[in-house]
Amino acid sequence: MPSLPLPDMTLGYDDVGHGAPVVLLHGHPFDRTLWRPQVHRLAEEGFRVVVPDLRGYGTSRIPDTPGSATVTPFERYAEDLTALLDHVGITTFVLGGLSMGGQLAMECYRHLGDRIEALLLAATSARADTAEQRKTRLTTAERLTREGMATLPAELLPRMLSAESIRTLPATAKHVLRMMRATPPEGAAAALRGRADRQDYVALLGHITVPTLVVVGTEDTYTPVAEAELIHERVPDSQLVVLDGVGHLPNLEREVEFDDHLVKFLNTHREH
Repeated sequence: MPSLPLPDMTLGYDDVGHGAPVVLLHGHPFDRTLWRPQVHRLAEEGFRVVVPDLRGYGTSRIPDTPGSATVTPFERYAEDLTALLDHVGITTFVLGGLSMGGQLAMECYRHLGDRIEALLLAATSARADTAEQRKTRLTTAERLTREGMATLPAELLPRMLSAESIRTLPATAKHVLRMMRATPPEGAAAALRGRADRQDYVALLGHITVPTLVVVGTEDTYTPVAEAELIHERVPDSQLVVLDGVGHLPNLEREVEFDDHLVKFLNTHREH
């Protein structure tokens, strides 16, 4: 597995396929294997796919700092992505993200807008946290610091996947649980603290000038359909896909349909 040494940690990633580059950012509390089905499909369709483990997740572990509350600001993820792109020799690319990864994609658009050719924003929200949401994130971060990832994944699963997906896709449910249980708690806690203080991206939406695909599931309680509709309404060149009966992980819950929409979107962009 390739990796990029950074001054304070090492960033793990996969770089698969050949062709127009697509970079995919996973959500919390997952790792780059969240995108495994899309990596295979896009590589088969003639794209080069780069999927990092975000700072603090998967193999991209952050240094342990006992006695202090580590914070990973969103700007740091954009810096990491810039370093990775330069390392693998990618100048312009399509950027996609799911959930927190979608918010990071918007953050990266602020910093790298001239290099981004198109966007995928899946199961995500442009709004900043409310006071209550911020409190919940910080409380969860403290819980992870104390307890680790032993019990939280089982609590999160019914909100990550729809009830139908849990019932009909047991292998997917196991994969989701496995990713969550393997997440380094200190990295996830640092990310939650940084995410709680992220900026509001609603004003940015009207300034996004690249084609944008917005995807959401009807059963997503973390980022409901209304959040996707807001993004679609504000981003001038956007299209919205709503997947019926799907929860917070549409790329896994409705893999083929999600991939078909994504490939069609990418091919349309590539033809122009």
